[in-house]
Amino acid sequence: MAERKPITVLFIADIVGKSGLDLVAGLLPGLKKSHQVDVCIANGENMDAGNGLTESLAKQLFSLGVDVITGGNHTWSNSAFRHYLDTSPRVLRPLNYPSEAPGRGSTVIQTDTQALVGILNAQGRTFMFPIDCPFKRCSEEVARLREKTKVLILDLHAEATAEKQALAWHLDGQVSAVIGTHTHVQTADERILPLGTAYITDAGMTGPFDSVIGMDTQVALKRFIRQIPEKYRPATSNNRLNGVLLEIDAASGRAIKISRVNLP
Repeated sequence: MAERKPITVLFIADIVGKSGLDLVAGLLPGLKKSHQVDVCIANGENMDAGNGLTESLAKQLFSLGVDVITGGNHTWSNSAFRHYLDTSPRVLRPLNYPSEAPGRGSTVIQTDTQALVGILNAQGRTFMFPIDCPFKRCSEEVARLREKTKVLILDLHAEATAEKQALAWHLDGQVSAVIGTHTHVQTADERILPLGTAYITDAGMTGPFDSVIGMDTQVALKRFIRQIPEKYRPATSNNRLNGVLLEIDAASGRAIKISRVNLP
C-alpha cells in the first residue's frame, strides 16, 4: 500500500483591511502551488477596515482559495454579518461563546485527496470577555470531532501567552495544531509538543507593518496619549503576509512540521 502524503495546511494570520486582502490575492495562488497546500485557513475578523467582516469580503476570500475563515472578538462588529454566520459552514466564530450566539465554532472539510480536516475556533478569557471556559469547551468539541478525523486545527484567539500555551499542553496529542491569533505580532516559538501537536503563540498579521498592529500610527498615538476615543483606521504601508505552514500525518493526526510564513 502506498504511503499517504502528509496533509499540508496553510494558516494565514489576521488579515487587516484592504491591504491584507490585496496581499492574499497576490500571494496565495503561488503559495498554494509551491507548497502543494491541501487546506487554507485564514483569520478574517479584521478584514472590514480593521474591525469585523462582511459577507462580501468573506466570499472574496473564498474565491481566492481560502477554505475556512476563523474569527475572534471582532467577529460581532458588523451586525449584518451575523446572519451569514448561521448560513455558511465555512465561516467560524469562537466555539466558547454561548450556544445562543449566531454561527458555529468548528467545521470539517474534505480535501481534494478525500482526507477530512477539522477546524476549530476558540477565544481566550484572560484580558478578554469572560465567556465560557475554552479548556472545557475545546475538550468537548475535540472529542466529538475526533470521531470523524484526527486531523484537527485550532485557531486560539487570545491575548495572554500563558493561556495559549496552557491550552496547547492541555490538547497535546488530541489536536494537530494550536495556532495563536489576536495580538498581530508573529512570535518565534513555533514547535511540536511531545505528543504531536504543533504550536505557535501568535501567527502574526497580514497587512500593513508600518503601523500599530495594523492601525494608523498617528491615530493609535492619540488614543494612548490623550486617553480619549479616536476612530481607528488601517495603515497602508509595508505590507506583509504572516502565517504558518503545517505538515500533518493524515493517519495519526500528529504534526510533522511547523514553519513560519513572513512574506512581503
